[in-house]
Amino acid sequence: MLPLAFSCWAPLLLSVAQVFAVTPTITAVGSKFFTSDGDQFYIKGIAYQLVSTDPLLDTDQCKRDAKQMQDLGANAIRVYHVDPAGDHRGCMAAFADAGIYLFVDLDDFPTQIQPESPAWNQSQLAAFSTVMDEFQKYNNTALFFVGNEVLTTAEVSNAAPYVKAAVRDMKAYRDSKNYRKIPIGYSAADVPGLRPMLQNYLACGDDDAERAEFYSLNVYEWCGDSSYDGSGYAELQKNATGYNIPLFVSETGCRISRPRLFSDQAAILGPKMADTWSGTIVYEWIEEENDYGLISYGPKVDPMVSTAALDGFPRSGTPMTVSPDYGNLKSQWATLSPTGVKLSDYTASASISPPPCPTSTPGGWIVNGNAALPSVGQTLDSAATASGGTPISTGSASKPSASPTGGGTTAGGKEVTGMCLGLLGVMLGFVVWL
Repeated sequence: MLPLAFSCWAPLLLSVAQVFAVTPTITAVGSKFFTSDGDQFYIKGIAYQLVSTDPLLDTDQCKRDAKQMQDLGANAIRVYHVDPAGDHRGCMAAFADAGIYLFVDLDDFPTQIQPESPAWNQSQLAAFSTVMDEFQKYNNTALFFVGNEVLTTAEVSNAAPYVKAAVRDMKAYRDSKNYRKIPIGYSAADVPGLRPMLQNYLACGDDDAERAEFYSLNVYEWCGDSSYDGSGYAELQKNATGYNIPLFVSETGCRISRPRLFSDQAAILGPKMADTWSGTIVYEWIEEENDYGLISYGPKVDPMVSTAALDGFPRSGTPMTVSPDYGNLKSQWATLSPTGVKLSDYTASASISPPPCPTSTPGGWIVNGNAALPSVGQTLDSAATASGGTPISTGSASKPSASPTGGGTTAGGKEVTGMCLGLLGVMLGFVVWL
């Protein structure tokens, strides 16, 4: 007869360990993503931000949504804002069990790099680090973004070194903690005046420690029944040819022409682009005022009566598909299953030279070549920028600390009674920590 303690926690210990143990991890090699099983990974993702703070705290809701996403054919979610002090074990396990990976932003509204007055300081580094500390322990965390659409015009391209400095320091922090090499990169606005300079800038230079490990674009060019050439996707592909790190579309889903047909998915995940691009994330899961949703949780209500319904749109419940958008995307994805190349066949050719660093141009891209990146705490020198020099000032600089300051601790679970319940909670936390 097994001891009481072991008989209580052993089944749960086994099931939780199996969920994460069977989930292959994602890594970046050359210009592609691969799973730890050696298969090339293509993204079929959904932007998932049910609430402004953190959608990964309600385990029951995550289970309902993960099941519906399986029906859709999704294998990834993008989450823009999270609370690193929250308990994410249930949601991460629910999505892992459904074969769905997390693409998560490290910044939040108070910590994001500002384009007009860019800075990269110890407080931002500490905040980014706490998010990494929390999510690096899950096998289905696929990658980290250091920013989203920081640069929206060429006039603020002098903020680019701060984005690249964030990449550099988060890579250094990750490696100093001996974390898994979860790729770190950036999600850009698709701005013609920044193409392909920003893309090349983040991937250029002789120092690998400073280069981004992927680059992604929020692209809304393909509207209605457009085409590869008519939408501008052919130009995106031209700029991507020979790129040295993975590329993917981090937002898409133009709604100017209704219904949304999602015919761009056949270009991104088909023969025209699949050899260069690693997939796509569609905006977005929940129906809101902006009318991009693929599902809703019920009809719009009076937000003064139902305070849980932000802007009148319910934020939880049984997901109900929005027709015909949901069905159109499902139909597209059902026909698109690129296999790519095996890692064992790709490694020998994975060493791709970085692109040349872009030079400054009058009235356009500001950063001249591979200028020195700011240290933590340095701020923008507008005078130097105006005179064509380096956009980095001699501010109050410091080296990044390996230990984040001011970060929260993981929240504890509900108090339980009884020997078996107590042991189950302790062992669940121990297994996920491992």
